[in-house]
Amino acid sequence: MNKAMTIAYKVHNNLYINLTNRCSCACVFCLRQTMDKVGESDVLWLEHEPDYDEVTAALEKADVTKYDEVVFCGFGEPTERFDLLIKVAKFIKENYNKPIRVNTNGQGNLINGRDIQPDMEGLIDTVSISLNTPDADRYQELVRSKFGKDAFFAMLRFAKEAAKYVPNVVLTTVDTTLTKEEEEKCAAICKDLGVTYRIRPWED
Repeated sequence: MNKAMTIAYKVHNNLYINLTNRCSCACVFCLRQTMDKVGESDVLWLEHEPDYDEVTAALEKADVTKYDEVVFCGFGEPTERFDLLIKVAKFIKENYNKPIRVNTNGQGNLINGRDIQPDMEGLIDTVSISLNTPDADRYQELVRSKFGKDAFFAMLRFAKEAAKYVPNVVLTTVDTTLTKEEEEKCAAICKDLGVTYRIRPWED
């Protein structure tokens, strides 16, 4: 496995931030099982986890002003480094005032041992959570969370609570991976939670 220090990289017209390679899941479909990079990045496997100064330097070098949105998403679960994520989000808002999105597996409360959603208020504009399936058992088969079957229900609770502090909370599934009936069940879950449901295209 080649390693580099790609901290900030472009996908479409958004700037993505790669904080960590750690993740509470080992998803059967994860892109990092078959590739080393995404979008206009170099290798996303990190030589070491970047500190605050390294991340802000990477953002300044990338020129955040050129991008529509800043997204915390890399080859790992960004809430594994939630304290740094929030600190960097404050830097982005204070210096660039760009919309900020967090792409997450929704297990951040389990990872951090506390409810992290209140810390997002006023900083995070969108939280995009991978729902994957409406079934708890199937969810665990797919994501193989270290937290076991509790992860599915914790993810749903995370989404519902996040909606109190974040303007746009989205649960996603990937098109072609679910039946129409399963998608309808996902839509019903999202309606009950008071969040948006989005069927997103598979990224190859």
